[in-house]
This record gives sequence, C-alpha cells and structure tokens, in this order.
Amino acid sequence: MSIIALSRRRFLTVTLTASGGLAVGLHQGARAALAGGQAAASPWPASVPGIALGAWLVIEPDDSVLIRVPKSEMGQGVFTSLPMIVAEELGCAWSAVRVEYASANRNHREREVYGRMATGGSSSVRTLHFALQRIGASARVRLCAAAAEVWRLSASRLSVENGAVIDPPTARSIRFGALAAHAAGIRLAHEPPIKTPAQYTLIGKPLARLDTPVKVTGAARFGIDTRLPGMLYAALVRPPVLAARPRHFDAGAVLSRRGIKAVVPVPGGLAVVADNFWRAKEAAAALPVVWSDGAASLATTALRARYRAALDGPTATAFARGTAGEGLRAASTRIEALYEVPYLAHATMEPLNCTAQVESDRLDAWLGTQNPDAALLSASRASGLPPDKVYIHNCYLGGGFGRRGTNDELPQAIAASKAVGAPVKLVWTREDDIRADRFRPQAAIRMQAGLDQSGRPVAWEMLTAVDSIDMSLFGYHPAAGYEFQAVEGLTDTAYAVPNLRVGCALQHSAAPVMFWRSVGYSQNAFAVESFIDEMAIAAGADPLAFRRRLLAHRPDYLHLLDVLAAASNWERPLPPRHGRGLAVSESHDTIVGQVVEVEASEGGTVTIGRVVIAVDCGHTVNPHILATQMESGVVYALTAALYGEITIEKGRVVQGNFDTYRMLRMADCPRIETHLALSGGRKWGGIGEPGVPPAAPALCNAIFAATGRRIRRLPLEREIVGGPA
Repeated sequence: MSIIALSRRRFLTVTLTASGGLAVGLHQGARAALAGGQAAASPWPASVPGIALGAWLVIEPDDSVLIRVPKSEMGQGVFTSLPMIVAEELGCAWSAVRVEYASANRNHREREVYGRMATGGSSSVRTLHFALQRIGASARVRLCAAAAEVWRLSASRLSVENGAVIDPPTARSIRFGALAAHAAGIRLAHEPPIKTPAQYTLIGKPLARLDTPVKVTGAARFGIDTRLPGMLYAALVRPPVLAARPRHFDAGAVLSRRGIKAVVPVPGGLAVVADNFWRAKEAAAALPVVWSDGAASLATTALRARYRAALDGPTATAFARGTAGEGLRAASTRIEALYEVPYLAHATMEPLNCTAQVESDRLDAWLGTQNPDAALLSASRASGLPPDKVYIHNCYLGGGFGRRGTNDELPQAIAASKAVGAPVKLVWTREDDIRADRFRPQAAIRMQAGLDQSGRPVAWEMLTAVDSIDMSLFGYHPAAGYEFQAVEGLTDTAYAVPNLRVGCALQHSAAPVMFWRSVGYSQNAFAVESFIDEMAIAAGADPLAFRRRLLAHRPDYLHLLDVLAAASNWERPLPPRHGRGLAVSESHDTIVGQVVEVEASEGGTVTIGRVVIAVDCGHTVNPHILATQMESGVVYALTAALYGEITIEKGRVVQGNFDTYRMLRMADCPRIETHLALSGGRKWGGIGEPGVPPAAPALCNAIFAATGRRIRRLPLEREIVGGPA
C-alpha cells in the first residue's frame, strides 16, 4: 500500500477556499438505504443544512460542527482522533462535533481535495496532524474575522470558546452557527499559526470515542449490514487449489433451484446469485465445476526447504555499514541462529463483502475499504463507467489489518450486479476469507554475529528469504533485488553495531501475499529481538542492560527502557519456571517496548500472565485510544505467535475456519498494561501497528528465561504443545 503524505501548501490550497464547501448528496437508491439511520451510524456523506468552510468542515445552524474524515475507521479510532485535532484549533464544543466519511468521488473530481485517502502504515495522525491543525486554525480565524466585521473592531482582541467567538472586553459573544455564512466568504492572506503542545486543551485527553455508542447498540453500519430495495445475494465458488481457474461449469445443475437467479463468472472464480444468501451458498456448493490444475504441487514443507536453501545462495544487499564479513571472521565469539515464520491470514472479524448497484450511468458500492481512492478506480475498470460516475460508500470496517487495502470482493460484486441488472450483496464465507486471503509472507531469517572479548557485538549479518509483496500484489520484481517491506526492521535497526549487512533473497509462489498489520516488522522484529537476547546470553549480560549498551546513543530508547523496567519490575526475581522476556522495536515513527511474563508447567504448557508496554510516539492525541491500540496489537500478535499458521498441501490451503485457525480467547488473554514514555518534539508517531512487532520475541524470550528453551520457529503451538522439553 502506497501512503503518500499531502504537502501542507497543497492541502491548504484545496481545502481553505470559500467556494469549496459543496456537500455531495447521495443517489436516491443510496438515500433509501439509509432511511431511519443516524448520522453516526451511517458514516456516508449526505446533504447538510450548514455552511462549509472548505471541504473538511461544515458548521450547522445549531452550532454543530461536521468534520469529514478521509481515513477508514476500522477500530483504530480515527473517527475520534482526527476530529480532536481539528476541534483543538477550531475551539468548538467537543459535544457539538459530528463525523462522516469524506467522499472518494469528490476527492477524484476535485483533484484530491482530501489528499490520498488510503489508510495504512499507521499514517493517519502521523501524516495529517499538522495539516488538520491548519484546517481548524483557518476556520477559527475566519470566524473571528467575521465577528470583527460585525462588531466593527479588530479581530486580534477576539477569542473562541465552546463554539462561540467572544469579545473579552465587552463579554459579547456570537455562536459559530450565526457566523458561518459570513466566515465562508472571508479569504486569509496567510496561514494562521497553530498551537504548540503546551497550549493544548483537548489533544492529550482520554476522551471517549465518538463511534462507541453506535457500535455498542448495534446501530453502526458495517458493509455486511447493507440492505437495498430489490437486493439479491451472491456466494462464491472458489477454486480448491491455488491459482486454478474454471475450465467448465454446469449452471443448469443449480438454476432450477428455488430462488437461484444466475451463475456468473467473476474474478477468482464464479458467483451464484439468489434471492437470499443461504440459497446462493448451498447452490454454490452444489455447482459442478471442472478446474485447471493450478499450483497443485505447492506444499509448505517444500517451501520451507526452499527458503532455507535461498539463504545459502546470493542475496541482494539492502544495507551495509562497515565490513560485516571481516568483522565476523575477526570476532572472538560467533553465534548464529535461523528464525522461521509461516504464512498468516488476516482473519478480520467481518469477512470480505460488497454490495454493488450498477446502472447505465452510475455505480454505487457499499463496502469497507482501507483505500477508497483505489476502490473507486477498481470499480471504474470493472464496471466500464468513468470514475466520476462511481460512488464508493465506505462503511465501518470490521477489521482491516491491511487486507482491505485491496478489495477483491468489489469487482466480483460489480460483475454479479451487471449480470443480473439489480443490486447484489456478495459475501465471502469465513472459509473464503481464510483460504483466499492474501497472506502475511512466509520467511526464513538467518542471523550471524561476532562479539569481541568484552561481549560487545562488532559485526552482524542479517539474511532474509521472504515472499515478495511487490511481485504478488503488483506483478513486478524490484530491480534492486529487495523491497523495503521485506527488510524493514532490519535495515533501520537502532542498535549500534559497527559492521552490519542486511541481505535479501526475495521469493515468489502461487500463494498470494500482501500487507499484514506491521508488515515486515512483524517477522523481522521477531528475529532481531530474539537474536539480541541470544547475543546477551552469549555475552553473559542481562538482556535489558545489553540493549542499553547498544542504544546509548539514543536517549529516547534509554528513557523508554527505564520506564519499561520500572513498570515491569524487571529486577525483581521470579519463582522457578517463571520468566520475563523483553523486546523493543521502532516502526512508523514509534518506539514500543514490551515485557512478557510467563509460567511454564512441567508438562510444557506456557501461560502468559502479564504484558507490560512502554510507548514513545512523541505525542499522543488520545491516550485512551493509544492504550486500546497497544492492547489490540498485543492480542493480534500473541494470537499469531501462539497459533497462527497457514499451511498448504497439494496446492490447497489447509485451514478454513476458526477451528483450524485459532484465535486467542478472552479467558487466555493476559493482563496488559500500557505506560507512556513520550519524548515530545515534532514527532507524532503512529500507533495502529507498532504494538505488534515486539510481542512475539518478548514472549519467546520469556519462555527461554523460564525454561532454557530457545524458540526460533513460529507458531509456538507447533514448537511447545506436545513437543520435547
């Protein structure tokens, strides 16, 4: 997923014009679908009676402030954090804020008035923070200028508070709703200044999320909740073997069934359309299909051997400092380890789904997407309609984790709707969602290090053999022989080792891969932080003290480690067969350290009792959201570390549902504590993904501390449960 930050000047040019406030209305069919819904429950653009101060902001007569959010709400809290940034500068009452999605159609027609709308890479606050402050500040200054003209005085003496412009000397005030029309006609000669962190009154407060009430009551509309008049339903018939295609199918065998309307070829297989989903699903299961062979020879065991062998061959140099080879040969002590991780599914709570309504001159599609811009262009290609005739109604996402950055369900639903001439809701079953996923890449990572006589690393070589996301998703092999997501977490390590080389051997198979929450950091941090512990043990050093020594040049890391050590009681002894493990990782401009505590039974069962987290993202908009994202990341990562594995036999994905692709259950979830170790400055790091990478290595390091057994292959269920001591 390509995340491109919008320049401040371009952002202001397209958003702060008085004429840029057209509220895009919904097609009549779309409007009917929303009948009786609440604005917060249905986060789609609709006509509003207020006055627009640019494309992002509408002030209504009752002083309500509608803020349009271009990023996708998939549980990470952008429907609260981004409006908080605007409201901080605007000076409105937080209780008056309403939120809706920005329109991808408008974004296309008005030359990216909302910038790039893709949500990924923990980029929402990180890339939009200062620009959103400018949006709020500009609106505030224009409102003050409008009041100054009404009162015939200097705007410099005015202030704002709780949605009103105030003249302190006279105690007069005018509400925003009464000033909005006047303010919309005012143009500013220059950009207004924005607040410094010391001046914040809203940012930094643990406010309740705006989308929580509708999600608790069930009023929130996810893609799978879409209902349209005359809507039909579609279920998929997918190839049993990866990369297989339908050679022949007998539609007549199911068209006589009650409610079955059509069998339609769609990208990736076939779709059966019916008057309800159950009938479509049952007919899909009964449809006779002859498939091509596809990748029938593909198997996990062979892939694993291939990846290991690739590490013995040539690797593209992704990063080099000093001479790692000479340093290894001259070292007093050499250690080596191989770490392996499997394919992983995204396993979002809401399976992929899309409702499409294709008409002669318009296409409407309801789905959850992390990339509305790309979805709009994909829908245009699939429908044959120009992009300005395509309307993507982005819904709340029941989980994304990167999977909804590419919406395979969208062209499938469009093909079905075009074929039957009616709106069609296409839903992937859980088995579709797991077996036809675009997986987290499999990887084998070999580490070699040389230590001097004092135990300090003098040379380090990191080699990775990993699936190429660029090749799988975009169809090209990087000319350099490596891609940034394959080596992130390796090339940017903060540890001060004078001789360092990172080599990469990209792999490709019929198993599709793509971005997975924290992407390359997810597997690379496992290898790096596990190996740092192995180096510490070889050097006879405490793992935390060893890290401090290698991070002495980074005060932010040292402060975070101090916070983490104190919060986790690192120095306090534990009973026998208990252990603490440490890992620290920097990604998306945020440093996260974690300490995991475990207890290992004599039978080999490991119980995770506690996870302590320290976070440095510079500043935080909402500490409550930060803590929940850290907790979410830990649960997601522990699920993968303990159980997560997609295996392939004879070209078929073995796992299909949560009985074979397990989740961490509430009863097994450890106590999780989050502590802030903020370094301030100009850094506004992301929080959606950085909580994932440290969890697996911290857990494995804790298991070593408790049992003396080193885990180098995930998932742990394969390595521990029923395995040798």
